[in-house]
Amino acid sequence: MAQESRHERQAALVTAARSGSREAMDALVTELTPLVWHVARGNGLDQVTAEDVVQTVWLSLLRHLDRLVEPRAVAGWLIVATRRESQRAWRERNGRPALSTDSALDMPDDRWLPEPEALQNDRDRRLWQAFGTMSRRCQELLRLTVLAGRAEYRAVAEALSMPRGSIGPTRGRCLTRLRERLEKDDVV
Repeated sequence: MAQESRHERQAALVTAARSGSREAMDALVTELTPLVWHVARGNGLDQVTAEDVVQTVWLSLLRHLDRLVEPRAVAGWLIVATRRESQRAWRERNGRPALSTDSALDMPDDRWLPEPEALQNDRDRRLWQAFGTMSRRCQELLRLTVLAGRAEYRAVAEALSMPRGSIGPTRGRCLTRLRERLEKDDVV
């Protein structure tokens, strides 16, 4: 039900933004920019290029807001647009994207203790190393399904050009491979 209410709220914000509500557009940007950011960074863009892509995608949505057929699908539209814009940015640079281990948001904890942070950093480093050995397709699928959630499988399927019904089983196989790699490295 939480997914449904989130989509309904986003649809209401899109409708209000179409009517000229700046507050509604600001709320959409605030709520969905982390998703756009993660997709851009997940496609291997450095921080500066990702910032440009995020800005370009939001400007594109603003220009096409009146043409968005299904306001509830705004998150899916943003995923697809960000992925395409990220790929365009890489084509311009003729490079191959590398997996970023940077976090889009660093949330400091008021209760800082060195031991738990060191253990978490080591676990995260090993997880990202194992993740980096996976196929690019598995990496993209896992990133998009984690960020978009189950409710956006249609957008994920479109972004990855794969049947919607195969996302869950493929995601499961990718997670199994990731778990096996972690176990192989004794990092459970």
